[in-house]
Parts: sequence; structure tokens; C-alpha cells
Amino acid sequence: METTIKKAGKINQSITFKALVIGFLTIILLIPGIMIQDLIRERQDRSVETIEKINAKWSNAQTICGPVLTIPYTTQVDANNKTVLQEHTISITPENLNIDTQLFPEERYYGIYKTILYKSEIDLSGNFDKINYQKTDNSTIHWDQAYLTIGVSDLRGITENISFTLDNKQYPVEAAGNYDRLMGKILVVSLNNADTLLTGQPLNFNCKLKLNGSSNINFIPIGKTSKVHVAGTWKSPGFIGNFSPEHTITENGFDANWSVLRFNRSIPETWIDNQVETFEDASFGVNLIDPVNHYQQNMRSAKYAFMFIALTFVVFFFVEILTKKRIHPIQYLLVGIALILFYSLLLSISEQINFGIAYLIASIATIGLITVYTHSIFKNKVQTGGLAAMLCMLYIFLYVVLQLEDIALLIGSVGLFIILGIIMFFSRKINWYRQEEETPND
Repeated sequence: METTIKKAGKINQSITFKALVIGFLTIILLIPGIMIQDLIRERQDRSVETIEKINAKWSNAQTICGPVLTIPYTTQVDANNKTVLQEHTISITPENLNIDTQLFPEERYYGIYKTILYKSEIDLSGNFDKINYQKTDNSTIHWDQAYLTIGVSDLRGITENISFTLDNKQYPVEAAGNYDRLMGKILVVSLNNADTLLTGQPLNFNCKLKLNGSSNINFIPIGKTSKVHVAGTWKSPGFIGNFSPEHTITENGFDANWSVLRFNRSIPETWIDNQVETFEDASFGVNLIDPVNHYQQNMRSAKYAFMFIALTFVVFFFVEILTKKRIHPIQYLLVGIALILFYSLLLSISEQINFGIAYLIASIATIGLITVYTHSIFKNKVQTGGLAAMLCMLYIFLYVVLQLEDIALLIGSVGLFIILGIIMFFSRKINWYRQEEETPND
């Protein structure tokens, strides 16, 4: 029995067994690490839901399309010895479309959540080419029923009454109760005047909109030649969609210009009824990006949890080998839990204040806690100071990687390679077999 106990004690004290235990603890601690990532996703989803509620009360992202001239007509068709009237529409796009937009973004808070809203002043102008549509046989064109449509994705964002000027005549603008398949929510301008369309001259138009929205604003280049200008006071705009603008971005805001020709998009110049399926593949616009997405930064930092735990345990393991001080697996586990709690602290604090300050507070708290605890284990200021310095360098390294988005993978890979090289350098003179043969005295 005594021999069995001694063998069991020797196994428990062997380096190989201890390394396996440390490896097992590291893997076990991945479970709370994954739970932290799930918590970050949950908080991010809740943030998105809250922002959507705020936006819904103000106005959602806007998409502007039009104007499009629509002319109804009927055709006579013989069917079963009867004459049947079929109703159709022909839609005509502008020859030139110019959209000048001024954006006035602002940040709104609901508790700890922030969204980006904007007010805008939009000037639509351009012209339709002279209308020379020829009717087909057995058809009647209803010129007096012609109307114009302007697509505005969320009509709740309109803040003032709108007037539309066509051929120097003003027409009232009304909201249509129905939902247009191509434009979504639409504004309708009833012309009720055939003479306006039959002048044989190009028809100039102008319309001014004051529109509220959130997050982004988009445009459909419906004109044969469409020119869009957007300027705003946001420092970090993102340009989205299928066309890239010429733009300038300064500390005071941005200025962007698009020029889209009919050859550049799949929208026809005219179409009958529902020949066009969608306009979405031609849209473009400006996304008002939040430059500090702390949930994304929290998620990126949490992915380095395994590296922090493994490197800290490696340092403990080396101290244990070189100083012959026995460190219990429970003590490894407590230090690992402290490293995991850093990410929970970082998430909760960064929801309240700037991410950089939150990172500083969480890292100082974690390093301080581990340093005080390890001093009670090592009983040596040099060893404790070395561990604290290592943790400081790790947290500084992680923060630098989080800031360098474009080259984060490169810096992270090079950094890990250097860390591995340092570990190999300091462990090169350790005689592992001799360490196995030596048993620490109780």
C-alpha cells in the first residue's frame, strides 16, 4: 500500500502529468470563453433591437427614387366574340436627373444605446424629353390621367409639405395609399392636364424634400443621366451600393458626387406595366458609420482569450520548474478565471464609457488582481514583477491589434511568432528528463 501511495505521489509531482493537467485546465477554460462570446452577441443583438425601435420612432433608412412619369392607356382586345378593354400603363424615366442632398446627422441615445439619425434637404431637378409616345392600334392614351411618382421608402420622414414644379407649373404632392412594387412607398403628382405633356418640348421639373432618416440614405439612378451630390457633417461615411463616388472626407465632413449613365444600370428608359422586376441592383448611397463599434472590438478581443490563458499558464509552469515551487491546479484555475473575467468587465464597462478607457480600467483591474494573488504564491517580488510585466505587454499588444483593423492579422501573427520564439529561447536549457527524475521535497 505504501509503495502504491508513493508511486501515485510521484505521478502527481511529475512534469508530464502537471503539463497535462494545465493543458486540460486551459481547454476547460475555453467553455467560459465561448460563453463570453455568446454574451457579447446577445448584448449586440439587444443593441440592434433597441436601435431599430429608436429609428422606427424617428424614421428608418431612406431610399429616394424618381420621378417617373406614368401614362395610362387602354387597348381593345377581341375575345370570345366580345370586345374587352385592357388597362395598361407606360412608365417613362427622366432624360436628366440631378439630386442635391445636404445631410445633418446627429447621435441619439436611449439608455446605453446609441443610434445615428439625420435630417436632410433634398433638391430633385431635371427634365423629361419631349413626349412623343405613339399609340398602338386599338388603343387609347389617357393623357389627362397621367401622373408622376416619387419613391420615398419611409414617408414618416417627410417634415414639410411638398410642391412639385413641372414646366413652370406647381402641382400638389400626395401620398399614395398603395405600395408600389418597384419604389415601395410613393408620392404621387397628378397632372390632370394633357396640354402639359403635349407641348412637344422637354419638360423641366423641380421638387424639394425635407426628409428625416437614420443610418443611411440611398438613391436610385432612374434618369438616363443621373447626377447625385451628397454633403454632410459626418466624419466617417461609408459609400455603399453598386457605384463609387468621387469624394473628399475631412474633419468637418464629407462631399461625394456620383454620375451614372443609362449604360451603367439595367433600368430601361421606358417600360409597360410590370416589365421591370426591381431597382435594387442599381441603388447606391451613404452609410453613416459609427466609427467606434465596441461590440465588434469586444468580440475581437475575446477571441484572444485562449492565447492569454495559455501564455500565463506557461509562465507559471516555468516558474514552478525553475524554482521548485509547487503550484496547485486550483491556483492555475483561479488565475484562468480572472483572465476570463477581464472580457466580462470590458464588455460591461465599454457599454457605459469609451472603449479605450474601459479597456484600460479592465486590464489594470485584472493585472492587479492576478499580481497580488501570484505574489502570495511566488513569495518573490522579481518573479511577481516579471509576470505582471508579461501581462502588461500582452494587454498592450492586444489593444494595438484591436486598433489596427487593416493589418490586425499580420501584426497578430507576427506577435504570436515572436512570443513563441521567446518561450523557446528561455526553455532551451531546461533538461526535461532531469526535471522528471527530480521530485520536489514536501
